[in-house]
Amino acid sequence: MEETQQQNSVKRYITGVIISVIVLACIFFGGLPLLLVLLAVILMGSKEYSHILKMKGFHPSFSVTAVIGILLCIVIAIGRLDLILSLLVLGTIVSFLVVLFMGRQPYIANVATTELGFMYGALLPCHIMLLRQLGTEHLLIYEPSDGFYLTMFTFLGVIVTDIGAYYFGRRHGKRKLSAVISPKKTVEGAVAGGVFAVGVSLLGVLYTNLTLVECIIGGLLITVASQLGDLSESLIKRDAGVKDSSNMLPGHGGFLDRCDSYIFAFPAAYYYFVNFTQGNNFLYDFLKSMANALG
Repeated sequence: MEETQQQNSVKRYITGVIISVIVLACIFFGGLPLLLVLLAVILMGSKEYSHILKMKGFHPSFSVTAVIGILLCIVIAIGRLDLILSLLVLGTIVSFLVVLFMGRQPYIANVATTELGFMYGALLPCHIMLLRQLGTEHLLIYEPSDGFYLTMFTFLGVIVTDIGAYYFGRRHGKRKLSAVISPKKTVEGAVAGGVFAVGVSLLGVLYTNLTLVECIIGGLLITVASQLGDLSESLIKRDAGVKDSSNMLPGHGGFLDRCDSYIFAFPAAYYYFVNFTQGNNFLYDFLKSMANALG
């Protein structure tokens, strides 16, 4: 038993290193390399998502999820953010049409899970590209922009959260974080992952334009979102009675298992940076607009 656990740990470590190197290289170059790896993640993740939901008795359309996901990636890669809402509306309408002509029960659940598929499996992951492109003029060409450093800030926060929670929780974890959804996760592991993530985030003052306070807030948001993303994917698998999304990545399960933490973390980071740090303050602007309206 112990030997099997050690083998799994070794596989997990090796696979994690390989994936991290590939992703880091794609983040560094941005543009086309990042687009290609993101397309691969969305396609494989959508396939795994469809398989999990079928185990529950639902039948989301993989074709709709994959096509809308690909289109979302492309329009973001070329900077046509104005088309995102149009694609989401199109995806919603097509989801109904596909279920209508497919004629397979349960109709409402099939429509809903198809829409959730391209929202969860495509739109949320695409925020890594949105974040990477901040301050970049040439979208498909490498530039050391603010977006690159903020993406690295987020990526490191998620990695440290994952490593800290996993290893500290295994050694010192006693209280279950969510016994029903993910029995192996512990409160001690979650807290340790958060502490390590915030600690690493403090280094952001050295390579980003964030202040110390902004780094701390960003680190907290990223580690919380990361762990919620992990639990949310576990919720889907638990409800469907599935242990791993697939067995394609040794020691990690499937693509969704490996990327679940990033799915929530990058949107949280993107909207925080865009609305509260990069020369913007959403709350201040909102209160100012309200004051002007009342005055």
